[in-house]
Amino acid sequence: MANRNIFHLRFGLRAKVLLLSSFLFVIPWFGYQYVWEMEKYLRYGQEQTLVGTARALATALHEREKLFNNQASFLPNVKQGKDLYGYQLTEAIQLDGLHSDWPNFSQRAHFYDLQQQLFANEPLSLNFKASVGKYDKYLYLFFQVVDAQVIFRGKNSRSITNNDYLALSFSGLDGNLNRFIISNKGPGWISAFSITNNEEDLPIPAPHIQGHWLLTPQGYNIELRVPLKALGDKIAFAFYDVNQLAGEAVSAIGSADPSKLESLGTILVPSPEIERIVKGMRYTNSSIWVVDQHHRVLASAGSLKSASGVWHEKEKQPSIDEQNSLWYQFKQRVLLPLYYKILTKPPTDFIDKIYDARHLKGEHIVSALSGKSKSQWRLTTDKQALVLSAAYPIFINDKVKGAVIVEETTNGIRTLRNRALERLFTVILAIMVLGALAFIVFATRISSRIRHLSNQAELAIDKQGRIIGKMSASNSNDEIGDLSRSFTTAVNRLSEYNHYLESMSSRLSHELRTPIAVVKTSLENLALQEQKHLALDESVDHGTSGKNTYIDRAQTGINTLNLILTNMSEATRLEQMLVSTEKIDFDLKKVVSGCIAGYQQVYPECTFNLTAELPKLIFQGSPEHIVQLFDKVINNAVEFSQDKIITVELQKHQSGIELLVSNNGVLLPEKLNESLFDSMVSLRNAHSTKDNKQTQPHLGLGLYIARLICQFHQGKISAFNHHSPDGVTIKITLPVNVKT
Repeated sequence: MANRNIFHLRFGLRAKVLLLSSFLFVIPWFGYQYVWEMEKYLRYGQEQTLVGTARALATALHEREKLFNNQASFLPNVKQGKDLYGYQLTEAIQLDGLHSDWPNFSQRAHFYDLQQQLFANEPLSLNFKASVGKYDKYLYLFFQVVDAQVIFRGKNSRSITNNDYLALSFSGLDGNLNRFIISNKGPGWISAFSITNNEEDLPIPAPHIQGHWLLTPQGYNIELRVPLKALGDKIAFAFYDVNQLAGEAVSAIGSADPSKLESLGTILVPSPEIERIVKGMRYTNSSIWVVDQHHRVLASAGSLKSASGVWHEKEKQPSIDEQNSLWYQFKQRVLLPLYYKILTKPPTDFIDKIYDARHLKGEHIVSALSGKSKSQWRLTTDKQALVLSAAYPIFINDKVKGAVIVEETTNGIRTLRNRALERLFTVILAIMVLGALAFIVFATRISSRIRHLSNQAELAIDKQGRIIGKMSASNSNDEIGDLSRSFTTAVNRLSEYNHYLESMSSRLSHELRTPIAVVKTSLENLALQEQKHLALDESVDHGTSGKNTYIDRAQTGINTLNLILTNMSEATRLEQMLVSTEKIDFDLKKVVSGCIAGYQQVYPECTFNLTAELPKLIFQGSPEHIVQLFDKVINNAVEFSQDKIITVELQKHQSGIELLVSNNGVLLPEKLNESLFDSMVSLRNAHSTKDNKQTQPHLGLGLYIARLICQFHQGKISAFNHHSPDGVTIKITLPVNVKT
């Protein structure tokens, strides 16, 4: 039974409403899913927009063959180290022989060693790094040479090749080979000479090639610049190493043989014309690249870190008053940290090494260079940002000569999504809080009305089912109001019916007394006449004695019926008397002791044991009715006692006065403990009556009268079984209003 009560938890109306209101938490999930779907459509729109941007730029470059003539973009293949790329520099280079103003020199420089050896009469002792850049109208070259022995040109030497020197070759605008030699007498400003393939021609100074020769602990650096107007699209350079003064070159390393036009490699520098066209598209918040057939960059504009798409807008900074507001502080300190447990902020700083400034790779680029536009999604190298790339082919004479690549990150969409979710979550949170409060208030209102109705019903009907109060009907025009009016009507009808039943016994008693009195007097007169006849004639046969027997039995039945009517009206009279009875102070212990002494004489076959610790108990009540209460309980205990020992205990506790009357005998049935004190309830049977013969009628009104008297004194009466030996104890509890 105890285990059953553990799992039988009370689940009230408010708890049920709160449980139902928990479905409000589904709203944020639906909102998130909706915004996620919108983000998918925005990404699709961004993809179409990006493809459109690439198409627009490619359209501006279609059939413009001159933009590609000088870019050497139609080679069958490109060789690293031989075919060079001129990086776009952001500022002019200071010609001082230092590479500190060359951005990312170590990553962009190409290393030349034994694999690029042109010839060697002795073991190779030379290697170098080379980097090429373009700024404004000049092509810049930087060489970092490692040479254990640097041999400069003699001061009086007319030869420019009997020392360490740099050979440069370019194709001119007319397609001819232009050869130059950098041969210095010492560190400092370079000495450039123009030469031809005819050894008899004297070198001619070339002042348009400017630069600086700087000695280093490992060898030397050469930094120089050449005007772009004098250059074609081919280049070669080589370093010749001399190990002794006025000696011959023993080895050479370079990008190609500078003495032959057909051996020169290509040089690709960002096209000024294409750059001007591309720069016009930089306002699209995109990163744009133009590449040739060999994936080499012809022009570029924009930065991927700032390419957030057309959806990206700078967030408006709140005013100082807004920042000091309570709502702004609550949002920044509580709501946003809570939201970003789920959301992620788009990164403002990420690393992307997929592309460099000279060579781009990717399936979409391969597809575009084959003639089909394509877009793809990819993650940056550090997997922090999602990048959308779109490539579109450039056609010249119905052939693909290059491609336009446009890239954007999804940061703009993610920022837009986060803002939408922030606002959506804030509104949903407000709706949920207000909805939950409304549900709680609504449930509290309903539960309070139902509880009020329940309390009215409990106060109107006591534990015995008697109607002791009235209910007031609700004026509400809802279901609870209808229920309240129905309850009120039902209780009022039950009250009237209960009153009718309670007064029926007194009416029946009144109505039956007259015919009973008539029958009784008739039987008495009949008995007197029979006695006179017996005195005159003693010779009457024995049939007359039989008549006397019937008359005696009829007389006994009438007396029994009269006693029943008296008992039936006793309870009604008692209730009427208790209404007008006044309470007085009296010694409860003295009254109980006097009753016990009287019971000892009335029931001489029984033994009464009284236990009362206090010498005196002044109680406020009606002593006559207390005696009547005690009589009913003692009479019940005597009749059901088997060992004829009645134990009475009178005790005082903080909770009240307890009067315990115990007898040893038949136990009470478990189902009858509560209804034992109801009207017309009796447990008397053949085992509880003397000699199996009931001497007087029992209607079950004794303990009912005892309960009425207890209720008048604001007390309680109950019965329970005790064991060892078995028996029944009746417990009478009276309130603490005593004086000791």
